[in-house]
Amino acid sequence: MKFDSPAGTNPIDQQKVVGRAHSRIDGPLKTTGTAPYAYEFHREVADAAYGYVVGSAVAKGRIRAMNLRDAKAAPGVIAIVTAADAGKLGKGNYNTAKLLGGPEVDHYHQAVALVVAETFEQARAAAALVRVDYDRRAGRFDLDEGLKTAPLTGGNSGEGSESPPEHRVGKFEEAFAAAPVKLDALYTTPDHSHAMMEPFASIAAWNGDELTLWTSNQMIDWGRSDLAKTLGMPKEKIHFLSPYVGGGFGGKLFLRTDAVLAALGARAAKRPVKLALQRPLIANNTTHRPATRQRIRIGTTPDGTITAIAHESGSGDLPGGGPETAVNQTELLYAGANRLTSLRLAVLDLPEGNAMRAPGEAPGMMALEIAIDEMAEKLGMDPIAFRVKNDTQVDPKTPTRRFSQRNLVRCLEEGAGRFGWSRRQAKPAQVRDGRWLVGMGVAAAFRNHLALPSGARVRLGRDGVVTVETDMTDIGTGSYTIIAQTAAEMMGVPIEQVAVKLGDSSFPISAGSGGQFGAASATSGVYAACVKLREAVAQRLGFNSADAQFTGGKVTSGNRSATLAQAAAAGELVAEDKMEWGDLGKQMQQSTFGAHFVEVGVDAYTGVTRVRRMLAVCAAGRILNPVTARSQMIGAMTMGVGGALMEALEVDKRFGFFVNHDLAGYEVPVHADIPHQEVIFLDEADPTANPLKAKGVGELGLCGVGAAVANAIYNATGVRVRDYPITLDKHLEKLPAIA
Repeated sequence: MKFDSPAGTNPIDQQKVVGRAHSRIDGPLKTTGTAPYAYEFHREVADAAYGYVVGSAVAKGRIRAMNLRDAKAAPGVIAIVTAADAGKLGKGNYNTAKLLGGPEVDHYHQAVALVVAETFEQARAAAALVRVDYDRRAGRFDLDEGLKTAPLTGGNSGEGSESPPEHRVGKFEEAFAAAPVKLDALYTTPDHSHAMMEPFASIAAWNGDELTLWTSNQMIDWGRSDLAKTLGMPKEKIHFLSPYVGGGFGGKLFLRTDAVLAALGARAAKRPVKLALQRPLIANNTTHRPATRQRIRIGTTPDGTITAIAHESGSGDLPGGGPETAVNQTELLYAGANRLTSLRLAVLDLPEGNAMRAPGEAPGMMALEIAIDEMAEKLGMDPIAFRVKNDTQVDPKTPTRRFSQRNLVRCLEEGAGRFGWSRRQAKPAQVRDGRWLVGMGVAAAFRNHLALPSGARVRLGRDGVVTVETDMTDIGTGSYTIIAQTAAEMMGVPIEQVAVKLGDSSFPISAGSGGQFGAASATSGVYAACVKLREAVAQRLGFNSADAQFTGGKVTSGNRSATLAQAAAAGELVAEDKMEWGDLGKQMQQSTFGAHFVEVGVDAYTGVTRVRRMLAVCAAGRILNPVTARSQMIGAMTMGVGGALMEALEVDKRFGFFVNHDLAGYEVPVHADIPHQEVIFLDEADPTANPLKAKGVGELGLCGVGAAVANAIYNATGVRVRDYPITLDKHLEKLPAIA
């Protein structure tokens, strides 16, 4: 099925199941510990050995020699795999660095060996006996130094965030110079780790020349294809499974070391091998969100009309990598006749930078939405009024191209009323609650809508049960549930009569989970398959498919009626289809919008910040399930608090690695850090997006949160911090006098 014209009325519009609150259908399995994650397929894999990865101790250099004698002689050791004996390996399309290093080393903790043993403890002990002689070489580890000579370099996150090396509209420099009111400020964001709960983990088992891999991966087809390319084997010989994923945030979009080395280890050991990356390797061996250095300039008239806006960002990555596309939202979010955006990329020898939840917009809006507040203060305007004044219903760089829907102003205004924004003191450091300095902050939320091709297979059994099969994954976002809701709505059955099977490469290829594209794309594929199944049911019953109604487990056409079970009595009915996309997304700009409101308290004595209240108002098309959508939102809001107040990978610029590579040193928010979070979804549906008229919310809940926290801290203290995270040492000495 091809979606090339706006959706009209269809069965989804009934909203008997879709759009309703439903608890996760996989919830009982997860809460009872019976949902099997990648490392837990004990029944399917008998007699598995254990793998333990040896990571490089240098960030740049070459392996002179590797002494494996003691490791091989250690108790329980079955095999040791290195680049020297692994055979020729390729590199996947989505990997910047090799997943097994040697003899050249590309970054710290790059895998250089795998030890396979009878038990995990034996593998770990033997790995400590591997002796590697390195020729350490000088590396490039300082982003600020690298950006001094970094070239302009465009980038595409692959998730809807894309910017050319430089983009100009009008004459920015002239307009900025002439603007009566100006802002020119620098902002920094640090490197971030995904820090997901479930580590990267895989179990590999060979049967002759065929490989079965249970792994933790967000994108089944991407992972399977890149594994085949890396191992130099036919893709059809690999069975790739990820039925449950314990968090990914973009880090598990791509094939990683655990999958490749589990496969190589199992081949060497001639038995199944299970492997989980140790926590330190998650920071340095896998991907991370790159640090940014961002300069924002805004010029306005005295009444607050933006006449010039520029956003320039620089980031770093390994050779062959790409920039963090932090300026993407600035091309679209606010009006302004004269515009400049640009990206620079410094080549660094730090671990690979790549997608992390809302690549581009997440760090970009951490800077932009502080700058907007700073500009509003210069003008003596309320920050919301300034944003509203510069709203636009057209793409600022292409004014002939309208937004399909844009309810940013409504999000801001409704949120202001709900949050009590009128009580905010415009002058900072005016509100105290005992020892606490109290302030409010706001930021716009923005994320582009992206649609990817997505397929599904739907079966109708003789018992009337509808089974959906697609390689879509559930990374904790509720994919199982919204896919079941879609099939239930289309086939006219209760959700309990739908079985959903996900994360298996033997199923039709879906969009996968990521970039806020997963839910809307995958359910569209299920919609397409269900349209075919409805036609097959009608044909089997001899009904006119054009007027057949599916409701209450029955099919009705004219004065005739039959149950779905009767339709399948002669044998199971199976339908498969794929949703493909026309150019509606090119004809108009499809985006999601929102507003984040935060209240903080800053301890006047210690400078410690506590978030007291949070509110998000979102406009993201039809919300398929308000329960799972809210869960995505509050999780993203929590991640935004982490980025604002505590999260930062600290770089050792001498030796080129992230020092705080565990959950003791890399701080993330815990329950005690997060207050009640309120989420409001505007009632809207976008017929240009897909047949479900839905978009996504997974990234929207993050984009802007960090700036809302930063703006609230400024309102509380009068101290403006432009360098994330906003830790107490950055404002303590500047806080208002205690007495």
